[in-house]
Formats: sequence, structure tokens, C-alpha cells
Amino acid sequence: MRVVRHLAHQPRGLGCAVLTLGNFDGTHLGHQAIVRGAIARARALGARAVALTFEPHPVAVLAPERAPLMVQTLHDRLESLRALGIDVTVLQRFTLQFASLEPEAFVRDFLLRHLELAHVVVGYNVNFGRARAGTAETLTELGGRFGFAVDVVGPVTAPGEHEHVSSTRLRALIAAGDMPGARRLLGRAYGFRGRVVVGDRRGRTLGFPTANLHLRRGLLLPPDGVYAVHAVATDGPRRPGVLNIGVRPTFGGERRTIEVHLLDFSGDLYGAWLRVDVVERLRGEARFADPDALRRAIADDIARARIVLAAAP
Repeated sequence: MRVVRHLAHQPRGLGCAVLTLGNFDGTHLGHQAIVRGAIARARALGARAVALTFEPHPVAVLAPERAPLMVQTLHDRLESLRALGIDVTVLQRFTLQFASLEPEAFVRDFLLRHLELAHVVVGYNVNFGRARAGTAETLTELGGRFGFAVDVVGPVTAPGEHEHVSSTRLRALIAAGDMPGARRLLGRAYGFRGRVVVGDRRGRTLGFPTANLHLRRGLLLPPDGVYAVHAVATDGPRRPGVLNIGVRPTFGGERRTIEVHLLDFSGDLYGAWLRVDVVERLRGEARFADPDALRRAIADDIARARIVLAAAP
């Protein structure tokens, strides 16, 4: 997948394009349906499938106090679009000036100036342009005037559910620690990536060494507690593990840490990137009377995690 930073800086044309646009944070089932629709249309027309996404999140620019925590880092969002089969992703910097474009100007002076649009595929609840005034209906009307067709996708529901898939629902499920619920909306386990850094080696002294992770700021995480996970180190196999998020109250901790104990593993992961797929919440964070009580609880966590992960996809 080719990544273009800022469409106006594109040095050469992208050719005939089928465009989809959105934030695509999380790349949930709704996003997947839109992106796959654009790819299918592009293949049928012999065109390129182009995704236009924004950085930072528009709400972070327009109303910073209401900016959501992100489900994915930018790297993971781009990787998700690549995995779905998008040919080109345009990473457009979102500014107040960009946000001030009226919907018609956004299409006429921005999209059509830089893209040879054959078709546009969007979600049913898309908004664009000044004050989010542009809608799917607006885009369809503008397409009729400017010579491109529009497909509107959705709403999408997860298998066995009746409520629509949305980024708001997904964030709420993750924030509540409902990992099976998040999986239903994503079509895969919720996960994140972090770099393994040196910690205080407390886990090693307890007999359960952990990989301490440094994550990007602004990332949405499940609530403090203990989770059964699958983890993949750089170019390595998928391994079962137990994730702890919290301040380690048994030792009077105050700084939140994210650490993973990989089951049946020994080795040095310092500096490696670790991908963690969170399968199920085992328990909330707890304060134990002494290190021995904590050791017994960790052993129980590991035993439960083995059962959960053995049954997980």
C-alpha cells in the first residue's frame, strides 16, 4: 500500500480512483464493509482503491476537550487498511483551515482538484465540510453534478446482534473491559502494540517475569485489571500470556504500568515491539496482603488464562 501525506503535495496523479473517506479508527466491521465496498468497486472499474483518512482526529482540532482516546495508533490504522487491500491511503493533516471548507468546496476544490474520481464509497452516517454539514445525501447530489457515482454503505450489525456497529459503541466496550463484546464489533480481538522497556523487575522477583510496555499517548486501554492475551513479538510466534494494567497497589505503586507475562517463555525482549491481543478480562486490580498472596493470585490468573486461551480463536 502506498501512503500519501497530504493530497495537495501529491507529486503525480493517482489515476482513476475509487475513494472512501473517514477516520477508520479501530477498523471495525462497519469500516471494513465500507473499505471492502470501495475495493470491490475499484477492481470492477480497473481503478485504484484510495482511502482518505485524517490526522489528528478532527474532534481533537475542533473541540479538544471532547477528543476521544484512539482505539489504534496511526501505524496500526494504516496497517489495517493495508491488510484489507487498499491501494493508496492519503493521510491528510486536519486543520481549522481545512475544516472551514464548505462541503461543495471540499469536493470541488480539494477532492476533484487532486483526484480523478470515478466513484466514492462512504458510510451512511458520513459527515464532511464546514460544521460537518456534508452528508451522504450531499455527496450523492454533488456526485451527480460533478460526474462521479456514490455508494452508501450501512448501517452494519455484528453477527447475532441488532444494534449497529459504531466507534462509540466500540470505545464503550473497551472502556468497560468487555473484550468479547469488542471482538464482535471488530471481527477480531482488540489489541495494541508497545515497545518493551526496562521496568523495576518486580515480576522477576515474584517468579513471573514480565515485559513492560511503553505505549503511545492518547491510546484507549481497557480498565485496570488482569487479562488473558495472545502476544506476538517482532517476527516471532504468537504466545499466550497474562496482561496486567494498573498501579500495582500491593507495592504502593502510583504510576500506571502495562506489563505482560508470556507463558512458557524465557528470553530477552528489551527493545522489541510486542503486539498484544486482549482476549478476556480475568479480574480487576486488587491489593494483596503480602507478596506471597500476590504470587498465589498470579498463579491462579495463569491457570485461568490457559483455559480461556485454549478455547479462544
